[in-house]
Amino acid sequence: QVQLVESGGGLVQAGGSLRLSCAASGRTFSGYAMGWVRRAPGTEREFVAVFSGTGGRTYYADSVKGRFTISRDNAKNTVYLQMNSLKPEDTAVYYCVASRIWYGSSWPEQVRYDYWGQGTQVTVSS
Repeated sequence: QVQLVESGGGLVQAGGSLRLSCAASGRTFSGYAMGWVRRAPGTEREFVAVFSGTGGRTYYADSVKGRFTISRDNAKNTVYLQMNSLKPEDTAVYYCVASRIWYGSSWPEQVRYDYWGQGTQVTVSS
C-alpha cells in the first residue's frame, strides 16, 4: 500500500521556523516529482513547492520563495520542507504530494497528483 506520511507541523510564532517531513512507502518515488500544497480554512488549495524526480529541479510559489526550501532524499524516500520566517498567512494544512509528470517551471495550481498524504497542521501566531 502506497503511503505518504507527513510530520513536523505545529504551532510557531511569526518569524519562527518549522521543518516538515514526508516519508513515502509502498513504492519508490525517485522518478516522481514530490512536493507540498497547502489549504487554509475556507480557501482553495495552494501550490507551495515541488522537487523533480530527476535533475534536481525545484519550483516555488511566489508567496514562499526565499523563505521555504524543499529538498529530498531518494535513499530514504523522503521529502522535506524547511520553512523559515513564517508568517500568520502561512497557517494551513500542508499536504505532501507526488506526481509522475513534471509540469515545468510554471507549476499549475490544479495538478492531478497521483498520491497525497493525510496532511499536517501548521499554525503561525502573530
